[in-house]
Amino acid sequence: MYRARLNGPADFEGWRSAARAFALAGIAPAAIVWRGDAEADDLFAADEPPATVGEAAFSVPRTFVELAETAILHRDPQRFALLYALLVQLRGRPASLEDRADPLVRRVEGLAKAVRRDLHKMRAFVRFRELANADGPRFIAWFEPEHHIVRANAGFFVRRFASMRWSILTPEISVHWDGETLTEGPGAARADAPADDPVEDIWKGYYAAIFNPARLKIDAMLSEMPRKYWRNLPEAALIPELVAGAQAREAAMIAAPPKPAVRHENAATDWQALHDQAVVCTRCPLYRDTTQMVFGEGPVDAPLMFIGEQPGDQEDLAGRPFVGPAGQLFDRALDEAGIDRTRAYVTNAVKHFKHERRGKRRIHQTPETSEIQACRWWLTRELELVRPRIIVALGATAGRALLGKAVTISRLRGAPIALENGAQGWITVHPSYLLRVPDEARKADERARFVRELREVGERVKAWT
Repeated sequence: MYRARLNGPADFEGWRSAARAFALAGIAPAAIVWRGDAEADDLFAADEPPATVGEAAFSVPRTFVELAETAILHRDPQRFALLYALLVQLRGRPASLEDRADPLVRRVEGLAKAVRRDLHKMRAFVRFRELANADGPRFIAWFEPEHHIVRANAGFFVRRFASMRWSILTPEISVHWDGETLTEGPGAARADAPADDPVEDIWKGYYAAIFNPARLKIDAMLSEMPRKYWRNLPEAALIPELVAGAQAREAAMIAAPPKPAVRHENAATDWQALHDQAVVCTRCPLYRDTTQMVFGEGPVDAPLMFIGEQPGDQEDLAGRPFVGPAGQLFDRALDEAGIDRTRAYVTNAVKHFKHERRGKRRIHQTPETSEIQACRWWLTRELELVRPRIIVALGATAGRALLGKAVTISRLRGAPIALENGAQGWITVHPSYLLRVPDEARKADERARFVRELREVGERVKAWT
């Protein structure tokens, strides 16, 4: 049995030197006990590895070195042994590092991922507080990392706050920057850092002012900002109260009518200029195999906007949105709901017809995320010019374009959504979905539900205009 004693819990160079010697000597991973402390001066406190014969060095992929440099910062006591086992494996199977299903590779990559996350959290959640000194202000921060990341992260703070004099205190070590030199010191306690400073009241006021209840996702927030970091963040004291009132504030935002839009004096002229730019758009490859760009149509001061997915075959030929079979169904549903289409603005998330050819037929294909994103530039300009009070997204593609993320229609359908531009959003199915429902009874039910949703939207528009 061999014992390798390193000069610290994150001594990568010491580990690499020892691992190279053991590997060249053919020592099995199970025969080595690794110690990441600095109690002994010698690298090996027990038996030296046998002298090597022949091969004096070997190479490994650079990706392994980078992976090991990160994973060794983890607190897992098995990290040195796992890295050595992977090193030995790579000598026999150099390509095994590319096998993401390999249990050892997955284990080491999991360590590295946790370390990278901790590095990011430190950069995101360190808060400096000013401490007045006779020789000028100094800024002190307290942080409790999960892994041995302080030394690895120090360079980031030197670059970011090069002109400040600062200290970051942690339970394990402390790092200090005087504007020229970075030094280390022993670990500290939370009480060694100042509790607050005058600037924090200003920051708290700003944070409360920009808190948006309509965008609150508690699970996502806790995933990105776990509660253990809250005690170091001045704004964290406000979070429970803001979260508690978020639902009430969101309900009030939805209940209140959208603010009347401030119209541009030259909105019609601006729309025409935008249209003329759009018809020659080459922002994505879809323009290469279509007849024409199909832009939105309707009054520039319309209080209601409908967003579909993309033009179909007939829309591509006619140059107008919603004129094919789905558009005809849409018109009948609008009529039953009491909505005058001529008073609404109708457009699509993607404005070129995406399809594949099967003989003489052109078969519709769902747009990809990159195509939706490329065309979202035009949709955003339309929204800025028309400024509708209510926006109805017809289908998942339209919902993604409106909200900027993937949507599940069944979860969002039938309820108003407070949008950042002050308008009210609604998500429902695309009329083409109603054409595809095979069961006639279900098709009738789905169509009736679609009309009910349009009717509710229409009633809201009438009440607010």
